[in-house]
Amino acid sequence: MRIIFAGTPDFAATSLAALLASSHDVVAVLTQPDRPAGRGRKLVASDVKALAEAHALPVLQPERLKDPAIHDQLRAFEADVMVVVAYGLIIPAAVLDLPRYGCINVHGSLLPRWRGAAPVHRAIAAGDAESGVTIMQMDVGLDTGPMLHKVATPITAEDTGGSLYQRIATLGAEALVTVLDDLPAYLARATVQPEAGVTYAHKLTKDEGQLDWSRPAAALHDQVRAFNPWPVAWSRMDEQVIRVWASAPLSSPLKDSSKHSPGTVIAVSPAGIDVACGEGALRLTTLQLPGKKALPVADLLRGRPDLFQPGQHFDKANPS
Repeated sequence: MRIIFAGTPDFAATSLAALLASSHDVVAVLTQPDRPAGRGRKLVASDVKALAEAHALPVLQPERLKDPAIHDQLRAFEADVMVVVAYGLIIPAAVLDLPRYGCINVHGSLLPRWRGAAPVHRAIAAGDAESGVTIMQMDVGLDTGPMLHKVATPITAEDTGGSLYQRIATLGAEALVTVLDDLPAYLARATVQPEAGVTYAHKLTKDEGQLDWSRPAAALHDQVRAFNPWPVAWSRMDEQVIRVWASAPLSSPLKDSSKHSPGTVIAVSPAGIDVACGEGALRLTTLQLPGKKALPVADLLRGRPDLFQPGQHFDKANPS
């Protein structure tokens, strides 16, 4: 297959690396324009661009794909298929129809659940038992095209947004090569997505990392896991933002947790800070204080044993 690859972050670079190691021929790469990053706000190339340039591949970085001149450039590559993985730009119908077999997408969920920008993290936050990857043929809708191949993976109790993201990136790359090795057959067996079970995975924001202590402890634990390593769950205490990198569900409910209002610190020990929730209590095990690095609670208390005390309160979440 002659392939045009469209992708931007490290998730996409994993698929591009798999294609470069396969028998297929990547003839060009589309990726988003370099963006400012870091304290110096210097322009930084995407992970996909860096990998493409390391393999001397032609790289195109249009701001959008509506310009007919871009269509002419893409047409000149005479691609059999365009592979799209976390590209971040809308693919217009004129581009979808350019390659011989159209465009296929590697999507990090078991469609139709979690269409949209952040399927991996939303699956953990929602308490899903499994996630996975779907290889789909693209149409003009948002992740609405026919499904070619699915691979599932369980969401374990230890999974974070970061660990599941990496696992699904690898599964997606493997599934992509499997499909491309016999693409006409997979296209012939394509399955239309059912209407039942459709959910949308909206882009993550820093504000929604705030913990609402009126929610059940289990839901807050899922939120902490889902938002690690970004945007990281957080809560305020004494006008300070405390970031919560890790938590632990209590094996048995604290006997007096229901006597405390949500957000109240119930117990403090090297094992963690136990906080009352709307239902049950959550143990915070790794925290980050303002201007400091993230540390296990045992290390925080070793340096400042008076940092947390039973009876203290985390602030209520701001209304959305």
